[in-house]
Amino acid sequence: MPPDSRPDWVRERTRALGVRIRGARLDADLTQEELAHLAGVTKMTIYRIEYGLTDPSLSVLLEIAHAVRIPLRDLIG
Repeated sequence: MPPDSRPDWVRERTRALGVRIRGARLDADLTQEELAHLAGVTKMTIYRIEYGLTDPSLSVLLEIAHAVRIPLRDLIG
């Protein structure tokens, strides 16, 4: 399903997740490039996640949470 065809509440939650990921990344003093390397994805993928443009897989969320050293449940809210 293309991102812009998702219901409003899904887009809002996806954007909120991106904001939490960006905050956690900044708290961990990581650049998008550094987080991407630690999570095994591209810098563009991190950018797209942080701005709610894509839905990260569970495995990518787990890698991000590990990289920023916070529990996944705190990351996804």
